[in-house]
Amino acid sequence: MADLGKIIEKALNAGFTDAAPLDVATLELREDIRANCEENKCGMYGKCWSCPPACGELDELRGKIKKYSQGIIVQTYGELEDEFDFETTRELMKKHSASVKKLAGELAEEYDVLPLGAGTCGLCETCSYPDPCRFPKYQISSMEAYGLFVSDVCKKNNVQYYHGKNTQTFVGCYLLR
Repeated sequence: MADLGKIIEKALNAGFTDAAPLDVATLELREDIRANCEENKCGMYGKCWSCPPACGELDELRGKIKKYSQGIIVQTYGELEDEFDFETTRELMKKHSASVKKLAGELAEEYDVLPLGAGTCGLCETCSYPDPCRFPKYQISSMEAYGLFVSDVCKKNNVQYYHGKNTQTFVGCYLLR
C-alpha cells in the first residue's frame, strides 16, 4: 500500500492548492455525466485518445478503476476578480494541468497510477488520434470522460468543492495500485 500522506505531500509540492485521500469505492461512473461529452462543448469529442469515445466505454472504464485500491483527490482553486474573469480562470486551468502532468510523471516512476484531470490530456501539442497514442502509459483523461460527477466525488470524500463567490476550482484524482 502506498503512503498517501507522502503522496499528498508530493501533490502539494507539485503545485496543487489542496489534496486529500480518495476512497476509490465512492467513484460512480455515470452515463448522464459521460453523455455531456457527446454534446462536444469543448470540441474534443472524437478528436483525441483521452476523450470519448476513444478513452473507452463506461463498462470498460469501470473494470479499469476496479484494479485500483487507493487514491488521492487534488484541487487547484483561486479567487477571480468577478464572474467574468476568464483570464484568471485560464491561468488556474494551466496551473492545474501542469500540476496534473508533473505529479502523474512522478507517481508513474513508483506506482501503477491512473491520473484523471480536468479537460483533455494535453501531453502532446497535437494528439496523434486516430493514429496510435504516442504515450498511452501517460495519457490523462478527464474525470468527466470517465463519467464522474466531480462535485459529488468531492462531497463523498469530504473535500470542499465550492470555495465561495468568485472562485474557480479544478479537480483531478490519482488512483493507485
